Amino acid sequence: MKKTAYRRSQILEFLDSNGLVNVNELSQIFNVSEVTIRNDLANLEKNRLLVRAHGGAFKTSTVALPVEEKKKINLDWKKAIGSVAAQLIQENDSIILDSGTTTFEIANNLGEFKKLTVISNALDIINNLSKFENLDVLVPGGFLKEFSMSLVGPLAEKNFKQLHCNKLFLGVDGFKADIGVYTYHLEEAYLNQLMIEIADEVIVVADSSKFEKMGFAFIAGFNKINKVITDKNINSEHLKMLERNNVEVIVAS
Repeated sequence: MKKTAYRRSQILEFLDSNGLVNVNELSQIFNVSEVTIRNDLANLEKNRLLVRAHGGAFKTSTVALPVEEKKKINLDWKKAIGSVAAQLIQENDSIILDSGTTTFEIANNLGEFKKLTVISNALDIINNLSKFENLDVLVPGGFLKEFSMSLVGPLAEKNFKQLHCNKLFLGVDGFKADIGVYTYHLEEAYLNQLMIEIADEVIVVADSSKFEKMGFAFIAGFNKINKVITDKNINSEHLKMLERNNVEVIVAS
């Protein structure tokens, strides 16, 4: 029993450090079977200490929070990023605002445009944009993921394939150094890949805390990303990593 309790406490420590854990890796670290690790994760999930996913688990604090709660985290950073991102948009542009709490803040800065087309799969962003009379808002449709307020699935995918935009503002859940950007949800990762293919320019918007995390589902490599807008708390190692991958970095202050 003591060994079990210790192992589970260590799993939670790994989650705090990395944001996610992998069953196979944990099995090797603790020299126990994958069945044992899955039982550990099931127990911890039952106690609401993590959220299980295929092949591993994520931190409750990063995955299980509803979108309205996530909006409150690092809000000042997100507002600064949203303001800077909006300055990259020009009249008559067509843009995609991906679902996310940072892209939501971009939407708050679009009221002064006289002519702008905004495509979004996020219901909270669409609702927010409805207060601006001069915007053309396009909703691709799809199945609603209530937790993230995003529309996904075959209908959304089909409709995105028929579109084009000048700029994609992409929200992500994490980065992997020299590899690319990630999210926690497979359906959203695939939809993000379609968005990237139809965009002239791909701009990732992410506060500096996202560089300490890595989601479950791969979205794209850095070769697909033109710019990253983040906040002034990004550390020098992450900054250098983006620069050596030829990604332009804009720091919102």
